[in-house]
Amino acid sequence: MIVVVFRAWPKAGIGQDYMALGMRMSELATKMPGHISHKSFASEDGEWVTIVEFASEAELRAWREHPEHVAAQQKGRELYYAEYQIQVCEVVRESKFKAAGAAA
Repeated sequence: MIVVVFRAWPKAGIGQDYMALGMRMSELATKMPGHISHKSFASEDGEWVTIVEFASEAELRAWREHPEHVAAQQKGRELYYAEYQIQVCEVVRESKFKAAGAAA
């Protein structure tokens, strides 16, 4: 499994256009072969983090190179982000725990 950590610091004043683009990218990503999951979070200091999981590097590459995603990346650099960082990681080991009776 491949995990991507996308850390972004948005420019001040971005609004609904960015949110609509983000929703569209989420919709597109979930339809890509090999997509496992993705979640986004915002921190108190203004950083936004998205964690994406794909089954393989080739399937992640297909997502990275999808024409609509490439256009969104360009738009992000031009309009939305003051800064961002992307880390692509290969899962070496995974452990899981779920307490008995815990909600899914």
